[in-house]
Amino acid sequence: MSFSEISKAKALVQIYRKKAKNKNLNLIFHFLKHFLLYYSMLVIPAIDLKDGLCVRLLQGRKEDATIYSDDPASTAKRWESCGAKLLHVVDLDGAFTGNQKNIEGIRKIRQAVGMDIEVGGGIRNLQQIDLLISIGIDRVILGTAAIENPEIVKEACKKYPGKVLVGIDAKNGFVAVKGWVEVTGVRAKELALKMQDRGVFGIIYTDISKDGMMTGPNIETTREMVETLTIPVIASGGVSSIEDIKRLKEIKGLYGVITGKAIYSGAIDLKEAIEIAVKR
Repeated sequence: MSFSEISKAKALVQIYRKKAKNKNLNLIFHFLKHFLLYYSMLVIPAIDLKDGLCVRLLQGRKEDATIYSDDPASTAKRWESCGAKLLHVVDLDGAFTGNQKNIEGIRKIRQAVGMDIEVGGGIRNLQQIDLLISIGIDRVILGTAAIENPEIVKEACKKYPGKVLVGIDAKNGFVAVKGWVEVTGVRAKELALKMQDRGVFGIIYTDISKDGMMTGPNIETTREMVETLTIPVIASGGVSSIEDIKRLKEIKGLYGVITGKAIYSGAIDLKEAIEIAVKR
């Protein structure tokens, strides 16, 4: 399937999805859209919000933050102009404290762009999910809550089918929580399988030893996660070059890859990366 064919198919899905009145029919179009995306790996730009600013952290340490922009909405528009179809947004204040502090910034990003947006960071109850969905966020990402309160995953998936992702941050194969401050005794693959059984749309898998280091992704652990699950897997952490994008797209069935520091530093040209990734 060529790039133009994929684009036309995606456009038709969007048109019919808007016309769909029946909730179940709407859900069918939702999954059809993502089935089409299987033919191309998504390159997903990241925006991390801290105190209303667009920043990047080194290995998740809040004291090692680099500020890239004081206007996250403009940054989102920039990435959309490069061809991005999905934006990854993290409320870092929420991740560290459990309280979402960047809702207004997230709202402005939503108003600024038309691409899909997934949001994570500090989402630990259904009320927070309700709020994000109500302002137009396409998918929410649960992290710490998936371990501390697994029932919320089940409840969220039931209320918002196709709109719930679980972010699994791992170090040496074990899950890290609370903004990577605590490493648990839970194995990443075991948690992923449990979340799949609970009905989540997909898993965002981050090797935290790689994140922000620009040393390349952990290809082997990412491949293992993709092969373990039947739901979409999005890779994150360590992507530092176009060569990394090429290596990741060789993983059969990998849904997408999140890139942050590399596109802000200029190590990766987002438009070029997207063009490469679409050529399976």
